[in-house]
Amino acid sequence: MSDGLIAPPSLAADTLRIIPLGGLGDVGRNMTVFEINGELLIVDAGVLFPEERHPGVDLILPGFDAIADRLDDVVGLVLTHGHEDHIGAVPYLLRQRGDIPVFGSRLTLALLKAKFREHRLRQVDCRTVAEGDKMTIGQQFAVEFVAVNHSIPDALAVHLSTAGGTVLHTGDFKMDQLPLDGRITDLRSFARFGEAGVDILMADSTNAEVPGFTTGELEVEPAIQRVFDTSDHKIVVACFASHVHRVQQIIHQAQQHDRKVVYVGRSMVRNMAVARDLGFLQVPGDLLIELKDLDHYPDHRAVIISTGSQGEPLSALARMASGIHPNVGINPGDTVLLASSLVPGNENAVFRVINDLSKLGARVVHKGNAMVHVSGHAAAGELLYLYNIVQPRYALPVHGEARHLIANAQLAIKTGVPHDQAIVALDGTVIDLHNHVARPVGQIDAGYIFVDGMSVGDLSQESLNDRRILGSDGFITIVAVIDKQQRQLTKLDLYARGFVDDSDSAFEPVRPQVESNLAQALADGETDQYALQQLIRRTVGRWVSNTLKGRPMIVPVVVAT
Repeated sequence: MSDGLIAPPSLAADTLRIIPLGGLGDVGRNMTVFEINGELLIVDAGVLFPEERHPGVDLILPGFDAIADRLDDVVGLVLTHGHEDHIGAVPYLLRQRGDIPVFGSRLTLALLKAKFREHRLRQVDCRTVAEGDKMTIGQQFAVEFVAVNHSIPDALAVHLSTAGGTVLHTGDFKMDQLPLDGRITDLRSFARFGEAGVDILMADSTNAEVPGFTTGELEVEPAIQRVFDTSDHKIVVACFASHVHRVQQIIHQAQQHDRKVVYVGRSMVRNMAVARDLGFLQVPGDLLIELKDLDHYPDHRAVIISTGSQGEPLSALARMASGIHPNVGINPGDTVLLASSLVPGNENAVFRVINDLSKLGARVVHKGNAMVHVSGHAAAGELLYLYNIVQPRYALPVHGEARHLIANAQLAIKTGVPHDQAIVALDGTVIDLHNHVARPVGQIDAGYIFVDGMSVGDLSQESLNDRRILGSDGFITIVAVIDKQQRQLTKLDLYARGFVDDSDSAFEPVRPQVESNLAQALADGETDQYALQQLIRRTVGRWVSNTLKGRPMIVPVVVAT
């Protein structure tokens, strides 16, 4: 294999192979494949949300092309929880093979079923599991599910026991001792696994660089209350559409301050309805109103819970900030509460929305100026605690960028995991576990799969580069039609996009130069189309550089008749 890829050896009998296809190197698109004796088990299949360097991309999927020819060997898809970066790619995977059994908690599967309807996937084999459940998936995987605390209810860790060894996969977790729903991380089960022997611990790395323990959810309530106490106008709260705990806190404060609540954003409306139906969200009967009824209440009686906490351009909050939301306007004196953390890569988009809201006269409260959000991931102190309880033979950090994975591995080493047994892997790294010994054995291609509208996987990196050029420097096409026999230019058209003035007439001043240079070249006997195209490129390039001080993409086309 080329490009730094190393083909792994054939898999020996009773050897457990671990292949991360997403989530190791990015905060998102989490997916890991486990293989033993001809069977594959997948844990999570999430999406990564695009950054500014991904123009026109809607979602980024894990590299499950790597197993496209092995889908018949998949015995199950296990989901740790219902966040998009863990379940968002499931419908795209099931498009390739629709009868894969999907295992998840009640809330996780309920959120996923709503996606199935959107993707028109019917008769999906969904199997509800809960903490404490034990089962055999396929013939090779003995699986036990364990309760963990996270920023979404009903999250699970997964313990795998196979002929090749044992693995404990934490999923996303933290150790909040006073969670809003009373459901704590089951450290007793973790200790039980440790006493029996865990070969590989795959632990959440997102907050591995953060010292101490993650602040509990209850600590956020006073800050949210202060926002309500000091707001005399409309309150808009933006948070993740799956953050049931945060929405519950907002609903509680709205009730205390005699305000009505409106959900804005399709995913927010859908997810909160699911959470309420399953009993994970408690909403007093008369508190929730429809968006169409918002005008019936004065601003000081309204709370809007919206999507868009990451500055997504088409989200409800971004449209409010731009003044183009059809139902909700931002007025001087309004308060906007960003009750979420910044996902790496979204900083510029979020700051842009904050600036736009501030220009409209809103007071913007966010994690940078008030404690209105806490993380859902274990900090370094909790990870040390985890390693000391489980005492794994090997550490394989997951869920994070490279720096997070390295920091997590260093924590494992501090607790006694040998340096060479703290494995820092990236997407596509192949690790084999046999007879309690694990080692990296190869590297496969686990690249990005881009979703662009309805198209999946058709967008190349080269196309993204072209889009970035279009977005930053513009695009000029010049079409010249020549008569080879008469050695004359018969037609010249210019088309320009991506400039302040997108009208083609803005580039008319360069037309005489192009026409003159082409006429001279043709008169000198030059009729080679490539040479004429290069002449056009140089002429237009010099003019644009001197006039517009830019470097647009210039595409000359010469048609000979």
